[in-house]
Amino acid sequence: MTKAKASVRDADTVVLLGYPAGMRPRLICLVLFAIAAIGAAPVWSQQAATRTVTIRVSDQTGAGIKGAKVRCVPAPDSAPAKMETDTQGNLSLGLKPGNYTLSVAAQGFKISASQVDVTPQTGEATTDANQLVTVVLRIGDTGSPVPVYPKDSLVLTAESFHEPVVLTQAEFRALSHVSVTVHNGHTDKDETYSGVALSTLLAMINAPVGKELHGDALATYLIATGTDGYSVVLSLAEADPSFHDGQILVADVRDGQPLGKNGPFQLIVAEDKRPSRWVHNLESITLQSAH
Repeated sequence: MTKAKASVRDADTVVLLGYPAGMRPRLICLVLFAIAAIGAAPVWSQQAATRTVTIRVSDQTGAGIKGAKVRCVPAPDSAPAKMETDTQGNLSLGLKPGNYTLSVAAQGFKISASQVDVTPQTGEATTDANQLVTVVLRIGDTGSPVPVYPKDSLVLTAESFHEPVVLTQAEFRALSHVSVTVHNGHTDKDETYSGVALSTLLAMINAPVGKELHGDALATYLIATGTDGYSVVLSLAEADPSFHDGQILVADVRDGQPLGKNGPFQLIVAEDKRPSRWVHNLESITLQSAH
């Protein structure tokens, strides 16, 4: 050992011995804790994966739109009480890296739906910490004629979440089907219906189901309407399997045969004791909010 190294070691020993014997173990613990903290720093920084994403909603002139309703799928772990833009048209969310679907709606404008890729933060710079997402809404049509859909189609509408989805009979048959056997109080017979689970159809219009069904979303309801104008109401929670066990489907087959005069589509609410909400010749399902 050289004299230089020996002198350094001796100097460290002198410093340590300079403390009373009772304090030396405590000092050693503090030193070890500091070393452990330094080693763990990279792990802590990796756990802080959420980054701030600012969604800026504007019209085609670039002016911010206040009060635009924003929906994010999957939902953030921690979201503000109201998912709406501020007076400048901005809404900030804490999102983990990954792919999200954003739908933005504002009165007088067409709904916008887009895919957003939230990237991991690459540095400590303030400009890198905030990811900006720009959404431009187009002015909605005014005085337009009532849309005409193909005959015998099923129209799914959720103005706050998605553009209308129109399913022809062929497109409906191609969807995954389930079956349910129920007792029809009108005919006093057991009948087996095959069709598409209502929850599957709601997913096609981005209805807030599953973990997104909370707070204001619980005031959302469905209006199912037949070609004769007969309409019934169901709460969104009734149609969500995570909330409700009862099976609800839109059927196109009864006892292995087409529905005939009750078709091409019929709403079946399996657990209803009376089939008053079994809308025959179903033509539309509309999602609305009580707020």
